[in-house]
Amino acid sequence: MQHHGPVLIRPARPSDLPALPDIEAAGGVAFAGIGMPEIADDLDPTVEELEPYQQAGRAWVALGSDDQPVAYLIAEEVDGCCHIEQVTVHPDYARRGVGRELIEEAAGWTAEQGLPALTLTTFAEVPWNAPYYLRIGFRVLPDTEIGPELRAIRTAEAARGLDAWPRVCMRRDL
Repeated sequence: MQHHGPVLIRPARPSDLPALPDIEAAGGVAFAGIGMPEIADDLDPTVEELEPYQQAGRAWVALGSDDQPVAYLIAEEVDGCCHIEQVTVHPDYARRGVGRELIEEAAGWTAEQGLPALTLTTFAEVPWNAPYYLRIGFRVLPDTEIGPELRAIRTAEAARGLDAWPRVCMRRDL
């Protein structure tokens, strides 16, 4: 557990999981404001979908002043790297470095596991997506560097309609 300014970051507990779909729903609203309402309406994760991440120790939460989750990150191992499946910050806590602190927590876990890098997939042109990740040390992967498991994730995203907007795979070497 580490204190980072207004939030405390720690591994997610089973009791945290019911709050996370609400964070996701609140976070999605910003996409409606930039003409991507389909993303705002994309299905939020269920507790049942979140449980495997929590049980495997690959889910972290940021707690606000009332000790309730205000942001979360879930990750899985993909192509031998730590893949950030989702990181979402409640709008009330946006632009305070909370997402970055969660990513740093995941980076620490990744290093402890002996994995070489963090990866993620994101929208290329959404200001708080790819441009943000570039600022915190990620780079866009050229097609030749996208591994088979990451490619499968992108295929699944496309099937969900996410490719209506440009998406990229990104990596941050540790």
